[in-house]
Amino acid sequence: MIRRLLVNRSRLGRDSRGTAMVEFALTAPVFLLLLLGIIDYGWKFYGQHVLQGAVSNAARAATLEGNALDQAGLDASVRAKVLVVFKDAQVSFSRKAYESYDAIGRPEPWEDLTPYNGVRDSNECFTDLNGNSTYDRDRGLEGNGGAEDVVLYTVSMTFENVLPVWRMLGQSDHTTLRSTSVLRNQPYNNNTETSRRVCP
Repeated sequence: MIRRLLVNRSRLGRDSRGTAMVEFALTAPVFLLLLLGIIDYGWKFYGQHVLQGAVSNAARAATLEGNALDQAGLDASVRAKVLVVFKDAQVSFSRKAYESYDAIGRPEPWEDLTPYNGVRDSNECFTDLNGNSTYDRDRGLEGNGGAEDVVLYTVSMTFENVLPVWRMLGQSDHTTLRSTSVLRNQPYNNNTETSRRVCP
């Protein structure tokens, strides 16, 4: 009996008929997930380039005087180019104008009174650069600005993921891609000054 068990055990150790199937069952899900991830990443990479190309063309056109009053038309051209590839994408647009490149994203200046804390308190005067009568942490003026203004043009595109890779990992079914362009408007007329000192 013991001898028969030992013989069967040695035969079982040499038998590899089911090994390939077990190995495939263990590695196939990982390989498939990796392959789908690469395809998904490539699709999004392509989408980012489509969006960036459309934004760059529209931003260059927006700096010219002939297009100064037709920003909606430029936005429509960007949307049309994006929708050729991503048919159900939601596209949103944002423009902010600044007086110079180094002003992008900076707050409006204020008088830091005693105690000097580096934060604007409600009793401190500030220079209202964008003309909206409120203190802003981003001094940009909404819109395309005027002549020689620096414009930050941002376009966001949200679309549903084609492959179920992220859903399998518990992530969102949607992806948002964003593209920006920063260009200075042509000197097509006199720049308008909107800044004024505001005190509470």
